[in-house]
Amino acid sequence: MVNKLGVYTNIFTERMNIVDYKFLLESMLEHLDEGIIVVDRNAKVTFYNEPATSIAGITQQKAIGKNILEIFPDLSPETSTFYQVLRNKQPIIDHVQSYMNYQGRRVSTLTSTIPLIEQGEIIGALEIYRDLTQVKELSEKIINLQSELFKKKSNEKPYRGNGVVYTFDDIIGNSTAIRRIKEQARKIVDSSSPVLVYGETGTGKEVLVQAIHSASSKRRNKPFIAQNCAALPTTLLDSILFGTTAGSFTGAKDRPGLFELADGGTLFLDEINSMDMELQGKLLRVLQDGIVRRVGGISTVHVDVRIIACTNEHPAAIVEKHILRRDLYYRLNVIALNLPPLRERKEDIAPLTAFFINLYNEKVQKNVETITPAALNVLQTYPWPGNIRELKCTIESMMNFVEGNRLDIQDIPAHIIHSADIAQPKAEDTSEGLPVASLVENLNAYEKKLIRKAIRQANGNGAKAARILNIPRQTLHNKIKKYNIDWQVVVNNNFS
Repeated sequence: MVNKLGVYTNIFTERMNIVDYKFLLESMLEHLDEGIIVVDRNAKVTFYNEPATSIAGITQQKAIGKNILEIFPDLSPETSTFYQVLRNKQPIIDHVQSYMNYQGRRVSTLTSTIPLIEQGEIIGALEIYRDLTQVKELSEKIINLQSELFKKKSNEKPYRGNGVVYTFDDIIGNSTAIRRIKEQARKIVDSSSPVLVYGETGTGKEVLVQAIHSASSKRRNKPFIAQNCAALPTTLLDSILFGTTAGSFTGAKDRPGLFELADGGTLFLDEINSMDMELQGKLLRVLQDGIVRRVGGISTVHVDVRIIACTNEHPAAIVEKHILRRDLYYRLNVIALNLPPLRERKEDIAPLTAFFINLYNEKVQKNVETITPAALNVLQTYPWPGNIRELKCTIESMMNFVEGNRLDIQDIPAHIIHSADIAQPKAEDTSEGLPVASLVENLNAYEKKLIRKAIRQANGNGAKAARILNIPRQTLHNKIKKYNIDWQVVVNNNFS
């Protein structure tokens, strides 16, 4: 009886596993943003799963059994990735295609097509595709706009509207590090050598790059073009940087790339560490020879473009991780500029804060004159992981809520107050020599100290003190009663 029960249990478990796996697979396919098509060796569809975006424009029932060229009528055996893979038995990964779908709508997709081989024989192919229509349309609009903006004719005046906003005057700070960076950058404004800028996110890399272009007597009246290398798939980035030739792929047109559009000016490549290794090799050729060949083209074009690249990771580290080609690193690192994080130049927080106060007075219609020393002290204590960008957003937030003509502690966001309060008492705790034997006593003493400090900073205002501590006012009063804190004594005697 026990053996039979065991057999029945195993059979039931196996059947449940089959059901579970089938349910799991169906659920995954239903919620995928990608489409999946499987064809046999004759390119007839044997499996079809269309995402909610309806890229191909045909239902599963209609697709099964059709040749792939029936579903995508403007493709041919020469341009279809399925036919290429079936013919060559080699995968095609991350290929950008533009074509007419079954409903006659033009779409762009990023496809990966993989041969299905059994015992050495090709039995079909599988393709996973993702909709890139909006990204492709946007990139084409960008290129068209830039092409119109940077069009040069012999009778035109020197181009002025070159997309640059910042100059060296916009690099705010009195620290030794910032003064040194500005001094170094001013020396190389007219050089044609490539530049590699390293700095954490939010340190102002693009401000520095634009300042270099603006100060260049050779290039400031020529185009400045910025491209984030992490914003687009490799194949799209390739065609945007180098341009395309009509017929190089389905839907391709004769278009100049950013290298050609930036001729005479500066091309700023942000997050260079996100660029594909193969594309890095093409960039290296441009840096060495100054020659560009469009995607699918035969002829070459000579360009005079200064390349400035940026990375938010240390260049030596990404070389060791094989994220950045070593030869490209050597070529880019001819001029290296390192922007230090804000936490390493806290003397710049005061002038930056004053600058942002003036900036947002106009934007949010306020008349703030200054920031109190106590509030500035809190800002200088905070580590600023988001650097200048985070400080700028913090001042913008404070300016929206301030009621008087100066920013004070109660205007600072709670998470910054909390971080500053945690950072400051550590030295105080040591100086008071609190015993380490009782954790509860230490915590109570620390909490009491924070409450006294908040009362003092709020000048005896209970609501402000509660906001500084980020607790309800009633909770504050309960804790004052618990620790027997004399409110007037704390305020009048300036307890810390």
